[in-house]
Amino acid sequence: MKAIALLSGGLDSTLAARMVMEQGIELEALNFLTVFCTCTRGGETCLASQKSVDRLGIPLKVFNVSEEYLEIVKHPKHGYGRNLNPCIDCRIFMLKKAKAYMEGAGASFIITGEVLGQRPMSQRRDSMRLIEIEAGLEGFILRPLSAKLLPISIAEKEGWVDRERLLNIQGRSRKPQIGLADHFSIRDYPCPAGGCLLTNPGFSKRMTDLMSHHPDFSLNDVHLLKMGRHFRLSARVKLVVGRNEEDNRKIETFSLEEDLLFKVSHFPGPFSLLRGTPDNGEIDRAAAITVYYSKARDLGKTEVTYKKKNGEHHQSILVSPISREEIERLMIIE
Repeated sequence: MKAIALLSGGLDSTLAARMVMEQGIELEALNFLTVFCTCTRGGETCLASQKSVDRLGIPLKVFNVSEEYLEIVKHPKHGYGRNLNPCIDCRIFMLKKAKAYMEGAGASFIITGEVLGQRPMSQRRDSMRLIEIEAGLEGFILRPLSAKLLPISIAEKEGWVDRERLLNIQGRSRKPQIGLADHFSIRDYPCPAGGCLLTNPGFSKRMTDLMSHHPDFSLNDVHLLKMGRHFRLSARVKLVVGRNEEDNRKIETFSLEEDLLFKVSHFPGPFSLLRGTPDNGEIDRAAAITVYYSKARDLGKTEVTYKKKNGEHHQSILVSPISREEIERLMIIE
């Protein structure tokens, strides 16, 4: 008997997979990667999930679904959580993908690490049922950590899995899972649940600004939100200022043909990217913000050069650094 385990790399999904493996079920793990995942380092693999499957000794298939997932974030049928996390729609989206993979892989059911009552939006009893129905998987999802509190699944009904060896964990306490990790000698596990930037209040404020001024945003726009300091200069123009050398490199990498790139002449300082259709006043303001974060901040008027990404011709202007009050007024979030 074969099953598909949705593996976030967090402790709960790792434990759920291990429990089902203990019952002799063959497992294959799936991980769905999006631009909002927090456990990647520029690659196409979730680092936490890779560590989990290495520990479990099962194969892992990773799908980068970032482009498709943007539509879920833009138009969630079931709304957002506390921040901009479309948890119910996200779950339905991932499970539909898992269902298609399950059918192609010859597996019979799906395993998740969900715990009843742990998350206020997607892990309520009514939400779990709604998600199963809309994903076309009613009865085909086994949640080993909370199975005894939930309706019997097909895997239990058919005797593929012994319900008596499953658990009745519920609520937000981590103690039962930590105890189970000790039992299975699972050490050095990451944060208890997988990480998503959409649950982060600061990142959500940047996303809200992007969505309100540029509803048809792209994957590139989202990548840019993850680096530097962000300033809203007008409804049509925003500025991103690097914090360090790594930010500077990333900002240049993700710049588009029509973006303007700013650099203070003759002094160490950040790389800044101006996106939109700026007027002369907004170009001056972008340059003044760039000076503010450079080593020339206390030197009065300073030369700043700017150009388009692949442009050969630099333009330069002399500006004084912007005031701290203006910085606070224009900054989306620190």
